Amino acid sequence: MEPSATPGPQMGVPTGVGDPSLVPPDYEEEFLSYLWRDYLYPKQYEWVLIAAYVAVFLVALVGNTLVCLAVWRNHHMRTVTNYFIVNLSLADVLVTAICLPASLLVDITESWLFGHALCKVIPYLQAVSVSVAVLTLSFIALDRWYAICHPLLFKSTARRARGSILGIWAVSLAVMVPQAAVMECSSVLPELANRTRLFSVCDERWADDLYPKIYHSCFFIVTYLAPLGLMAMAYFQIFRKLWGRQIPGTTSALVRNWKRPSDQLEDQGQGPGAEPPPRARAFLAEVKQMRARRKTAKMLMVVLLVFALCYLPISVLNVLKRVFGMFRQTSDREAVYACFTFSHWLVYANSAANPIIYNFLSGKFREQFKAAFSCCLPGLGPCGSLKAPSPRSSASHKSLSLQSRCSVSKISEHVVLTSVTTVLP
Repeated sequence: MEPSATPGPQMGVPTGVGDPSLVPPDYEEEFLSYLWRDYLYPKQYEWVLIAAYVAVFLVALVGNTLVCLAVWRNHHMRTVTNYFIVNLSLADVLVTAICLPASLLVDITESWLFGHALCKVIPYLQAVSVSVAVLTLSFIALDRWYAICHPLLFKSTARRARGSILGIWAVSLAVMVPQAAVMECSSVLPELANRTRLFSVCDERWADDLYPKIYHSCFFIVTYLAPLGLMAMAYFQIFRKLWGRQIPGTTSALVRNWKRPSDQLEDQGQGPGAEPPPRARAFLAEVKQMRARRKTAKMLMVVLLVFALCYLPISVLNVLKRVFGMFRQTSDREAVYACFTFSHWLVYANSAANPIIYNFLSGKFREQFKAAFSCCLPGLGPCGSLKAPSPRSSASHKSLSLQSRCSVSKISEHVVLTSVTTVLP
């Protein structure tokens, strides 16, 4: 995984310009103008890249901000999983707001324009955000694994989740310090270093060629390969646990017993407003919990899959470049440039993809996003409140829902007990 979005020094040297040291001093301004006009000014396909970066920037900032606001303003959404989702959104906001603009300029100009201090700060923050994202996804998988596969071994609470989040940031900030230590800013054209920052590069400087190979091999294993492998195993067990059991109410035999005509219920002296027996209510609660867990697990699996796909290209390219020394001497420079540029964009696209996933796969987040946009865009409908519903309105809604369900069908205690014992082992 590429900690910094800067190309190597060999990628910042213009071709076809000649040796800048041979250019007379009187022609320096003309030489720089030529470089800007024919080399640095964005080409047509680079304008497409700029548009793609701008789109990702806007979607990532707006979407992840809405995710944080939705959880902050709604107490019923302050679950352990959502706390970790907010932490993931904060890391996405950090990398989008600070690192994306710098990465775009580097990819377009192939020059580092931000000086020596930011040469250490921006790659460091980028590496920290990667570590925070990986650790957060790992803690989400661990929390879901305990809750679904081994619910009696560990009790997950909001307080423990907040402590875990603080630990994630502390570990990430400490572990990524070497990334800042090895970053240095230098000029590819020393003769023009005092006149312009063009063709300055921000890259790693190691005392020995062996060190970057060890560091980036460990970086790839610790921040990508090992966590993804462990999370894949956890979600595989979660999938078997949740989808290996038939949800009560989905089999044809049970549906026939479930949806009995209301006139039969009335003949039995059970009016449409009658409540189901206690065991039936427990049965319905188990059905609801199973379905909710399936939806949450499906959303988290998609988030993990998108993360793995978005970070795969830059992870492979970084290992090839830093560990195996590829791309130093290449005849197809444009192809290498395109691969690195697209890989950098994919990293930021992952930050924009997460809120979109929440919108499509989580009904609660979708409601909050719709309410927020309806406040900003009157044409979308009435402005909804981003706050949680009052206890009275929530209770009224549950009562109406229960009455409407009972007016259509009534579950006998015998059917409930039979279903629980036959369908849920």
